Amino acid sequence: MDFKKILTDIARAIVDTPDAVVVEETVNGDDIELVLTVAEDDTGMVIGRHGRIAKAIRQIMKAAANTCGKHVTVEIK
Repeated sequence: MDFKKILTDIARAIVDTPDAVVVEETVNGDDIELVLTVAEDDTGMVIGRHGRIAKAIRQIMKAAANTCGKHVTVEIK
């Protein structure tokens, strides 16, 4: 499963500047770290009020990872 593509597609659907979405992936065994970078003006859209959208994105990614026996963390910059 391509977690980087999943996160990229989710982020591009949310932001106003989808071309500025960049996801960096670091794999260490079963642990996968994804760093999501968006345009400065779009940061609030990805985080949401009180972090609700960011929390939802992390839950979706963790659920997808559980189906493969992986552990995913998402950091938003």
